[in-house]
Amino acid sequence: MKHALQWVRSIIYIVQVTIAMPILGLAFAPWAMFSKVGAYTACKSYARYAMWSARWIIGLRCEVRGPVPQGEVLIAAKHQSFLDIIMIFNALPRAKFIMKREVLWTPVIGQYTKRMQMIAVDRGKRGKAIVKMLADVQAGRREPGQLVIYSQGTRVAPGVSVPYKKGTAALYEQLGQTCVPAATNAGYFWPRRGLYRRPGLAVVEFLEPIEPGLSKSEFMGRLEDEVEAASRRLLMNAGWTPADA
Repeated sequence: MKHALQWVRSIIYIVQVTIAMPILGLAFAPWAMFSKVGAYTACKSYARYAMWSARWIIGLRCEVRGPVPQGEVLIAAKHQSFLDIIMIFNALPRAKFIMKREVLWTPVIGQYTKRMQMIAVDRGKRGKAIVKMLADVQAGRREPGQLVIYSQGTRVAPGVSVPYKKGTAALYEQLGQTCVPAATNAGYFWPRRGLYRRPGLAVVEFLEPIEPGLSKSEFMGRLEDEVEAASRRLLMNAGWTPADA
């Protein structure tokens, strides 16, 4: 009975949070059309609403741990769910996400990502995508912000192994900036597919910064080891059990 009730709550949550997106998007549109501040305010308002309503409808609380990065910094994050995007975006002062190009054509979201100058890449052409991504990043450095890249290139379900992409190392080397790894357990509560949402505590954790100057191989080895270990710890603390356990 309790499980069935959670299913009902999950569906109610998904419906109302989906409806809230175009409502807030249209409400903020006059401001967002002429101001990046307006666009960021609109998206942060939606993120906060999504997290607030998750707590009261499905019993899912959201928590960000570790010092929140400020200024110009590269953030290499674990990506399990739309929820970790919401949490990271809300936490950072001026997040700029590197995302797949298809997002630009998504209703509401696409228009706001263009206004905030998020960086879109074509994942089907890896070599060209990285060159274009680096050029776009370099062109946008006049405006301080936190550049967020999902190092595995896609959402990855808990327990699934997906290699880390070389684009993160290319950015780290070219930008010469500190990189802050970020771990999460969001996929346990809000899976990449399906309607069911678990109650509990979803966490995004900013880890110890990796200073510039490492070789690409040293950087990628440290990044993957630290993000995977921290994400696994967060998942197990939330009640997730590995399939091989």
